[in-house]
Amino acid sequence: MSDNSKIVVALLTGVAVGAALGILFAPESGSETRDKLSKALKDLGERIQDLTEEGMDDLSETAEKVGSAVKSKMKKTQDTFNEAGNQVGI
Repeated sequence: MSDNSKIVVALLTGVAVGAALGILFAPESGSETRDKLSKALKDLGERIQDLTEEGMDDLSETAEKVGSAVKSKMKKTQDTFNEAGNQVGI
């Protein structure tokens, strides 16, 4: 996990804990508190899911770029090898 990912996870965790504590100590009825807490947790879950999807998209894009670069290098190496073989008569 990269440093940026760790920071985002820590930030989201802090926000969730702060929101939960704020809701728990608010002067409201139990059902209202549970409803707010449930909504806050649902929102957090959706945000985490969004971040995960964004991370997977970034990872997929990076994998494609690396794969393309590797294929390009392999083709150049093969072309160089074939050219060297032709020069020595192989």
